[in-house]
Amino acid sequence: MTSARLGAVFAPLLTGGLLCTTAACGTDGARSPITWKEPPSYAYTLRSTQGERALIGTFRVTVKDGAVAGSAGLDESGRRVVEHSPEAVPTIGELLRELEQARRDDADTAEVEYAAEGHPVRITLDWDERALDDEAAYVISAYEPVEE
Repeated sequence: MTSARLGAVFAPLLTGGLLCTTAACGTDGARSPITWKEPPSYAYTLRSTQGERALIGTFRVTVKDGAVAGSAGLDESGRRVVEHSPEAVPTIGELLRELEQARRDDADTAEVEYAAEGHPVRITLDWDERALDDEAAYVISAYEPVEE
C-alpha cells in the first residue's frame, strides 16, 4: 500500500479515536460515578482557583454533622471570603454535588481525581470551554476524618 492510501485508511480511524478520547467515551475516569461517601465529620484544606466567582482562595475547613462548622482563610483571598461570605465555604460533599450538576449540565470539563484512600483530591470544572471565567478548580489536601 502506498503512503497516500495508508493515510486515507488510517486518518479516519485516528480522528475517531481522538474524538472518542476528548468526548469522554467508554469508561473514562473523568466521568466515572462518584463512589466516596462523605463522613459526618472531617477537616480539610481547600485551594479554590480559576473563574470569576466568590470562592477564590485557600481555606482550612472543619465539617461537623455534615455541615461546615468552621473555616479559616489561609491567604488574603480566603480571609476575605471567610469574613464577607462564610457560607460560601463548602463541604467536600457540596463540591461533589457541584461536579454532579456540571455533568448533568453537560459541562465541557467535569473531572475528579481521588487519593488512594478514596477521598477526592482535585475537582476541575469548565462549563463552556469557549467562555471566559466560568471555570472552577478545587484542590483538596490535608484531609483528616474526625472520630466523634
